Amino acid sequence: MASTSDLFKGAFIKYNNELCQVMEYQHRTPGNLRAFYQVTLRNVKSGKQMENRFRAGESIELIRVDFRELQYLYKDGTSMVLMDPETFDQIYVDATLFGTSEKLLKEGVMVKVSFEGDNPIGAEPPMFVELEITYTEPGVKGDTATNTLKPATVETGAQIMIPLFVNIGEKIKIDTRTSAYAERVK
Repeated sequence: MASTSDLFKGAFIKYNNELCQVMEYQHRTPGNLRAFYQVTLRNVKSGKQMENRFRAGESIELIRVDFRELQYLYKDGTSMVLMDPETFDQIYVDATLFGTSEKLLKEGVMVKVSFEGDNPIGAEPPMFVELEITYTEPGVKGDTATNTLKPATVETGAQIMIPLFVNIGEKIKIDTRTSAYAERVK
């Protein structure tokens, strides 16, 4: 058993017989009261977030989680098919584990998946992906004075907002956490 002082952002704990991930935590010492930890937890199965207070020094059950780098192959219904590059085993992972960034994944990209035993419980795409723009309206010359954005479709079919000076056929870098344009790729 671990104590609350062992908590860190991203840790997995067993809380109310449910597997939860620590999203955020703060150690607080209010005036003449006892110190406590204010923790934001995300239930791994349902995805719901909750707030909880733990006393300083309280026992908690930390769960060991393995992380593996896997290659994204294709989407099959509601699952993403990933391959272990060392053993060539194919693993089916629920697409909801990727959140909104699953629309930005291109075949062959490496993703980080966390496992409890053999069950995938979390998935992280790379922080940035490089995709080609397949459709956007042409920008008007001279419209670059302001930070005006226009909609664009990238090669995976996702819609994002890009600056007016970017055109069809150009490659851009996209932040997968926010689905926002980062920069043009040379």
